[in-house]
Amino acid sequence: MVTQEQRKRQLAREKFLRQQQRRTAARRKARMRNSVIASVLGVVLVGSLALYTSGVLKEDDKASASSDTTPSAAPTSKAPDPCEKPAAGKVKKATWKKEPAVTIDKSAPYTMKLATTCGEIDLELKTSAAPHTVNSFAFLAGKGFFDHTKCHRLTTQDIYVLQCGDPTGTGSGGPGYTIPDENLKDKSLKNNIYPAGTVAMANTGQPHSGGSQFFLVYQDSQLPPSYTPFGTVSASGMKVLKKIAAAGAQPADPTTQNTAPNATVVINKATVTKS
Repeated sequence: MVTQEQRKRQLAREKFLRQQQRRTAARRKARMRNSVIASVLGVVLVGSLALYTSGVLKEDDKASASSDTTPSAAPTSKAPDPCEKPAAGKVKKATWKKEPAVTIDKSAPYTMKLATTCGEIDLELKTSAAPHTVNSFAFLAGKGFFDHTKCHRLTTQDIYVLQCGDPTGTGSGGPGYTIPDENLKDKSLKNNIYPAGTVAMANTGQPHSGGSQFFLVYQDSQLPPSYTPFGTVSASGMKVLKKIAAAGAQPADPTTQNTAPNATVVINKATVTKS
């Protein structure tokens, strides 16, 4: 005769197995989608999971994969959220029809400060090498475009980035205009590696399709040189990124295929300043 306690344990095991089966199916679907897109672009990345060429750094038609677990593995608890609650306020979803005129001083250094729920992330911008990109960020930050927006994607396998800058939080939002690719031959990009600390533009996979979404590389990542590198993260900012990465990512969303960070990463305020 099965006791009530034994029945509870049996139901718990069955529930866990169903969860694992659903996650395995989602990962398989994401990997298949990644392979198709990567073959079209002719890009081969280490480990056979092209996490951003196939969508992780794209602004639409996204697909991503989470780290594998075995069906027999014990369930793990979600890592504690290392971040604070977001500041009060709403996202501004304004758009513009065309890129703003370049008004920054191309010969002057600029910095960008992301005051996030997880800590401040300071960026040194490459003004002379990527003037259109830096100018666009100065314009958008001045309009409060990034304020209260979530960083909607964290990748933790093969490519190691935190992606932000989408007011919709879906991976498909932007400012309504696009900016040209710049600085694709930056000396920091060697052997198709975007080194840790790089700040670069996301795009749709087509030339000159960057908008407002960008990614912060927290560990060396192999990517084709197709994403405008326009800044570097400070040492203190890297500590914040590592803290976010350590909390891990959620399973891929079935609708957007985004793997959101477990940490509550919200940009309370973004500012661009001429140094």
